[in-house]
Amino acid sequence: MSLPPGQRAVAGFPRFGTHLHRPPPPVPADPVIVIGGALTESLELPVDDLAKLPRQELRADFHCVAGWSATGLLWEGVAFATFYRTQVEPLLAPGTSVSHVVFEGLDGYRSVVLIEDALAHDVLLADRLDGQPLNSDHGAPVRLVSPGQYGFVSTKHLCRVDFHTTRPPDPDRFSPLAAHFRARVWQEERHRRLPGRVVRPVYRALIAPIRALSARGGSRRTR
Repeated sequence: MSLPPGQRAVAGFPRFGTHLHRPPPPVPADPVIVIGGALTESLELPVDDLAKLPRQELRADFHCVAGWSATGLLWEGVAFATFYRTQVEPLLAPGTSVSHVVFEGLDGYRSVVLIEDALAHDVLLADRLDGQPLNSDHGAPVRLVSPGQYGFVSTKHLCRVDFHTTRPPDPDRFSPLAAHFRARVWQEERHRRLPGRVVRPVYRALIAPIRALSARGGSRRTR
């Protein structure tokens, strides 16, 4: 099995994410994804309607920036490119050139992705994992899955997607752990300013305490 530089396979699929010491956010009874940004109008797309678009299965590894990889996961959902062509492009004014996409989750987490990365063939809006609906720990009701980028890009509990013609403001520009803008795993783009091999020990040292917090905040519900 070939893994990207600096990654180690682990058993299972650990729960990582924001608000680690608390349970995942509750899933609304009728969840929707708000589509906004540089569009002629915003749209609220029910998750049930998203699931009716052409579907795709994808077997892929999930690579955490901390250095662990969950291997052989089977995702199912809608290709982001399909979502973009059918739901977003009709709402773009002629001549509008989208450059960045902002994904936001019910927990308030946001990731910013270049449109060319978001439109890669293996990027999904996933609602199933290993043959089962996503549970709350792993992003119910629907999440982004971008296997070619570190896991912090793959926003969970997706509730909003905004499209921009320029890069949005960067809230992490002064953070010592500022994440790389592209986060491509095979280029080991972990940190914005430091080489991947330099920050590996720092990130790996965080795995144990983060996993302990995650266990405390994990949900036993499945949705």
